[in-house]
Amino acid sequence: MILVLRALGVGDLATGVPALRALRAAYPRQELALVAPRALAPLVDLVGGVDRLVDAPGLGRLAWPGPAPAVAVNLHGCGPQSHRMLARLRPGRLLAFANAGAGFGDGPPWRAEEHEVDRWCRLLAWYGVAADRTDLALRRPDPAGLPTGVSIVHPGAKAAQRRWPPARFAAVARELARRGHRMVVTGNPAERELADRVATLAGLPGDAVLAGRTDLRDLAALVAHARLVICGDTGIGHLATAYATPSVLLFGPAPPAQWGPPPDRPWHEALWVGPREPDGPDDVHPALAALDVPDVLAAVDRVERAASTGVPSPRRAGAPVATRR
Repeated sequence: MILVLRALGVGDLATGVPALRALRAAYPRQELALVAPRALAPLVDLVGGVDRLVDAPGLGRLAWPGPAPAVAVNLHGCGPQSHRMLARLRPGRLLAFANAGAGFGDGPPWRAEEHEVDRWCRLLAWYGVAADRTDLALRRPDPAGLPTGVSIVHPGAKAAQRRWPPARFAAVARELARRGHRMVVTGNPAERELADRVATLAGLPGDAVLAGRTDLRDLAALVAHARLVICGDTGIGHLATAYATPSVLLFGPAPPAQWGPPPDRPWHEALWVGPREPDGPDDVHPALAALDVPDVLAAVDRVERAASTGVPSPRRAGAPVATRR
């Protein structure tokens, strides 16, 4: 049994796909169990290669009924809490970053500024497991009953600092609708009010609001068959990368060098104006607030041209940096 800990969210799972596939290839005859929130089950099915999902909403004692795993892999963090969570299971071998606080010195050192995909590929490489950082694609779900060819604006994000102002999302949606895009607004049930506000400000019909009406598999299908995705630094942006759907991602607190799409795909742009000091935990991050509607519309033009021709479009002087890594 190979037990892998990644008890985080959608984007975290998506950035761990190359590492999960590398472990599947390295241990083809072993059962591969992933410790992650049960809510991610539809997405885990789209990754492929995972034999069992073990529910865990976060770190803590794991209710593990089986024998000790032959190998436990920490794709969650650098410890010590995550290391100890796995060590309690007494695995035959633990693959993890070195952490003195957990009494674990076997793995490579943690690099705080490293891209999230590269981080886990490097960890496995330390232990002789080769991973392909470009292996990010997910299985494409059937879009039955869902609209296809739509342009998605996703105004929500877990942290307030990563939420671009709703009025600006609405201005982008309104202009794209004027250009002929079929716009929809997505989000989870808790973001329904926000999505309604964006749609109202944009002059979109009520049926354009899909927030709270799609489960995770539906959202993946929607993105997989979409024309365009516009969002902040959040999980749906990683789904756009997984399905090569043109996307414009708006970054604030964390730079795209840590969480952005691959650098060789000009149909994805991560807009960022550089580091800024935050105002407060409940305020839009200044780096995100510095992005304006014309910046995003110009990026839309570039990614759509790249998607149709494969050739990146030049940026105007003074535009926000379009960083893909």
